[in-house]
Order: sequence, then C-alpha cells, then structure tokens
Amino acid sequence: MNIAPIKKRIASFVIDDFILSMLIFVIFYDQLSVITDMEALSGFMNDNFFIIASVKLLYHWVLVWQNGMTVGNFVLKIRVVDEDSSVLLLWHKALLRSFLRLFSEAAFYIGFLVAFVSPKVQTMHDKFSNAVVVDA
Repeated sequence: MNIAPIKKRIASFVIDDFILSMLIFVIFYDQLSVITDMEALSGFMNDNFFIIASVKLLYHWVLVWQNGMTVGNFVLKIRVVDEDSSVLLLWHKALLRSFLRLFSEAAFYIGFLVAFVSPKVQTMHDKFSNAVVVDA
C-alpha cells in the first residue's frame, strides 16, 4: 500500500473545496447576490447551514463510496480505501468518514492537522472510519 503524500491530500482538499464552493454558489446564487455585509452573510450561513452541510456530506460520501475518490482525488490520482483490506470503503464507513469530516471542519480543522503527525497521513475521520488514502 503506497500512502499518498500530504501534499497531494492538501491539493485534493483545495480542489474539492473549490468545487463545493462553486456548487453552493450556483445553488444559492439568488440569495448570495443580494448580500452586502457580513451580518447578512452570517444570517445566510445560519439559515442554510443544514443544506450546505448536506451538500458537503453527500459529495464526499457518494463519491468516496462509489469510486474511492472525489474529483480532487481523481485529479491527484489518489484513492480512499479500507486500511485493512485495501478495497473501497463500504457505504456505512464512507458515510461515517464524510460525517466526521464535517466535524473536523467545524472544529477549526483540527481533525485534519492530525495527518501531519500520523505515520499513514490519516486525518481523524480517516482513523475513525478505518480508511487510508493511497496513490491510485
């Protein structure tokens, strides 16, 4: 098993976040186009938190479960697999990983920082879902 380097994981994260940002912008264009100040933006985020979190959850869950990779992973040629068997994650492990990823983001990305000190470059959501990211 050839563990994906941290640089590839960071680049993949950036690509995926850009794609998700554009998707959310398209979905909420009418609401976002009239926002003029930080208070209005904060209100928008509070009102639409569940929808935005659901879009992120579904993006990561379905793509990792079905293909073992998000768009960013595909571009960087890395794949999410089960740590023990090296096969794609089962649907419930992929869902758990995606759900815990949301918490890692919400907690100031602390769950992501764990990858910098993990021998297998695993984030917290990787560790709890028994996943590892490898070169494809």
